[in-house]
Amino acid sequence: MNQLRIIGGEWKRRIIRFESVQGLRPTPDRVRETLFNWLMWDVAGRHVLDLCAGSGALGLEALSRGAASCVFVEPDRKQAATLSATLVQLNAQDRAQVWNCTAQQARARLTHTIDGLFLDPPYALTLWSSLAAQYQDALSAQAWIYVEADRDLSTLELPSHWQLHKHTRAGVVQSGLFRQQLDPTS
Repeated sequence: MNQLRIIGGEWKRRIIRFESVQGLRPTPDRVRETLFNWLMWDVAGRHVLDLCAGSGALGLEALSRGAASCVFVEPDRKQAATLSATLVQLNAQDRAQVWNCTAQQARARLTHTIDGLFLDPPYALTLWSSLAAQYQDALSAQAWIYVEADRDLSTLELPSHWQLHKHTRAGVVQSGLFRQQLDPTS
């Protein structure tokens, strides 16, 4: 079993365990710290979706920093069970759900709008564009979208009204925080 540490918020320094699943690569600590510094005032009270949850690091970090709720989508049964157990240990099961299904299957289950989307699919599957299109109508007007990839973000064919707000790079990991700009005149 692998582990990572929550960086900030209520569960700062808590160790989180996760399964050894092929292709599972938690967002590096430095990138998570940068992301949540960017989101400092934009997490509390928000409803977030950790679409390709893996270790759950991004959604757990959001909950630790006051997100109202988080849905974790994880197709690996064993890792989904580990995430559920982690939520019980953190006494957060009332603010979070773990859905053991693919990101594509999860869209039909999502019945509420989301204020924050973590879009970090397995790199080899190249799902950024298709998932962005599939979940676009689930985003609130004020939603932020975090995208992580192993390539230049401008090559991902994301919706044109997603405006890159912040960008960072750590080794091969490129990540960006996008915001919707639904009215181009604003």
